[in-house]
Amino acid sequence: MGRRERGCCLGVSTAVFYGSLSLFVSILHNVFLLYYVETFVSVYKIDKLSFWVGETIFLIWNSLNDPLFGWLSDRSFLSSSQSGPQISSPEVILKRLGALSRNGPLFALSFLAFWVAWAQPGLQFLLCLCLYDGFLTVVDLNHNALLADLAVSAGDRTRLNFYSSLFSALGSLSVFLSYSFWDKEDFFSFRIFCVALAAVSMLGFAVVSRLLRHRFQIEVRPRKQEENTLKELSIGHAPHAPAERSITLGEYLKQLSRHRNFLWFTSMNLVQVFHCHFNSNFFPLFLEHLLSDRISASTGSFLLGISYIAPHVNNLYFLTLCRKLGVYQVIRWLFLLKLGLSVAMLLAGADHVYLLCIFIASNRVFTEGTCKLLNLVITDLVDEDFVLNRRQQAASALVFGMVALVTKPGQTFAPLIGTWLLCVYTGYDVFERDPLKDASMASAAAGGTGSALSMPLRQGCFYLLVFVPISCALLQLMAWSRFTLHGRRLQGIKALREGAQQSHLMGVKAI
Repeated sequence: MGRRERGCCLGVSTAVFYGSLSLFVSILHNVFLLYYVETFVSVYKIDKLSFWVGETIFLIWNSLNDPLFGWLSDRSFLSSSQSGPQISSPEVILKRLGALSRNGPLFALSFLAFWVAWAQPGLQFLLCLCLYDGFLTVVDLNHNALLADLAVSAGDRTRLNFYSSLFSALGSLSVFLSYSFWDKEDFFSFRIFCVALAAVSMLGFAVVSRLLRHRFQIEVRPRKQEENTLKELSIGHAPHAPAERSITLGEYLKQLSRHRNFLWFTSMNLVQVFHCHFNSNFFPLFLEHLLSDRISASTGSFLLGISYIAPHVNNLYFLTLCRKLGVYQVIRWLFLLKLGLSVAMLLAGADHVYLLCIFIASNRVFTEGTCKLLNLVITDLVDEDFVLNRRQQAASALVFGMVALVTKPGQTFAPLIGTWLLCVYTGYDVFERDPLKDASMASAAAGGTGSALSMPLRQGCFYLLVFVPISCALLQLMAWSRFTLHGRRLQGIKALREGAQQSHLMGVKAI
């Protein structure tokens, strides 16, 4: 690289580069979440059996690929032997950035595969989902692992997460832009829009990963030269180092089963993933049956749009609090806030329209905001795993992958449990709706008369809206109270990791 490019790279904070990678993911992923189902159902006319078969296979793949890719990425770091060749932190970071530079553009290409019909709808649905989620998983794992590898101190990691949230909020603007191009009757404009988004994402991954790799290659080069010099001097004199035995997957799982804070965190996070996806799945249902006859369509659209971008913006404030109070306390207060707001809404009842609007939106915003903070806790678990098992290098991507393996079933539990509760309490089945019954309910609502059918449905939606967050908050507070990786213990773990790295590894690039 020339001097001009090097100067540009060194003049911009690593945290800004790291955060910008979130932009190139979020501009695509938010559009994917909103439109992929509607595209295959309304545009490609996929049949119901193919849809459910595809979703079932995707569920299995979605759960397994996180630990699989994490294991493939980090298995070389799992040996507890300290006698083997050491891998410096900049070298680990270069490995992560290399994976991002290769898989980021491929992730953008897999996004494009959804918007052009190139195979039978059922087959295309399955292949597109698995291909897209595979590349997304590799990108997410390496990006999240960088959060643990770039910094050890809580302040530096909070700063990295701050920029990640800021750029994720900017990426959410693609959702608002997409409404101007979406037309399932004339798909050409939307396809061009998706090609433009993919081009921005591909270019961004290529440029940013290259700049970051150049930054850390500067650190690795002197160490390589020193190693080569020592190797030349020690030929024929150095004793043979004992062979280093890699840890098997079974041994790693046994180590993980003894990691108590990991188990309590994943228990709490399973409930959190369930609640996040419950809010996403049932947001339109709550708007339809609790507010549709009381607010305008534009207000409902605004509530939906703000629920996507507000968590990222709100997280900027949460991260400021994390620097002052610590991540553990901020998350605890968010659980208490969720519990308090839900109880207050239950006592107020379903007839306060403005309170309902505020509660429905804030419930999603605070829940999603909590999810954004949990990556910081996982990085602390990476540190504890490194110290407890005396690893030669932190297995960051693998820890993130194992957390995903345990918690992703919450994505499936959310719609299943929600629809089951709604059906048990009200008799309303979202999969087998009777048009005559729906018509009578609509006319009754329009006439202002509470029929025997419409009142239980409305009341059932309200109870579902408030009792699910109350139950989730109580379970999470119970699990979170058993989590001990905070305060003095966390400070001790970080000191031990920093001390271990300073004794035999190169320091991490200053954030």
